[in-house]
Amino acid sequence: MRTQVYKSQSEVETKQIGGKLAKLLKPGDIVCLYGDLGYGKTTFVKGVAHELGFVETIISPTFVVIRSHTPSSSTNPITSLNHIDLYRLENEKQVEEIGLSEILEEKASVKLLEWPERTKIIPKK
Repeated sequence: MRTQVYKSQSEVETKQIGGKLAKLLKPGDIVCLYGDLGYGKTTFVKGVAHELGFVETIISPTFVVIRSHTPSSSTNPITSLNHIDLYRLENEKQVEEIGLSEILEEKASVKLLEWPERTKIIPKK
């Protein structure tokens, strides 16, 4: 597991940092996003998605927990981008109920996980 810290001063910079990270991602990767409400985690995901060729509108999955996006090109080796937000989950049972373990094991998708500290599945930073 590799930890990288970036600091952004604007929404544009946050998207650019997401785009830089996207160039390093490969199918199966999991990216954990830490930060309080309003810190730009979903903005970061927008930058990742754009760079990876996902043209769907990216919005926060806060109320639905998981949003799965498909690439605009069938030749993209990353078959889906799973944007996951655990903020509203209160316990590990709820994490199990959404099938997080199975989603994280998907070999052809990239997973971007907000609030990973809410589960024991992901090692703490």
